[in-house]
Amino acid sequence: MSKILYASVVRSLMFSMQELAGYTNSHMAGDLDNRKLTSIYLMTFADGSVSWQSRLQKCGVVSTTETGYIAATEACKEMLWMKRFIQELGFKQQRYVIYCNNQSAIHLGKNATFHSKTKHIDVKYHWLRDALNDELFELEKIHTDHNGFDMLTKNLPRSKLEFCRSTVGMKSSSLK
Repeated sequence: MSKILYASVVRSLMFSMQELAGYTNSHMAGDLDNRKLTSIYLMTFADGSVSWQSRLQKCGVVSTTETGYIAATEACKEMLWMKRFIQELGFKQQRYVIYCNNQSAIHLGKNATFHSKTKHIDVKYHWLRDALNDELFELEKIHTDHNGFDMLTKNLPRSKLEFCRSTVGMKSSSLK
């Protein structure tokens, strides 16, 4: 490799441990023009970001539970594809986990009972329940302080931004 290539790199993705993990977040009424939901996911493999999305959803939502549930469903669909892809490449791992900072969304995904306050949620998002029941992956709570993908939803102070960049695999290059 050329020294010029290395000298021009300020930030780079670096890969180490071979483990697939997912993170999901949402921002209710994040678009100031139409007040629609923004759903976000980020997939990491070997401590580097390999897939991410920040999408303005077409549907309106009425609760933060619903925003988290929709975002978790989108993340889980991507996780399933990524899981199958890395297995085709010969990588295996014990657990496939998606981390979510919305406890209510996690509870709704794990408990398939009828809830009068969530009966309006579109049926297509309830795929998440079946996938969790089939143990295709796990949905776990992540504390906001350990949430390394907050940079996709809001402005952050420099210290938190540095933490987020580190979490998604962006490292400072050490030029010598």
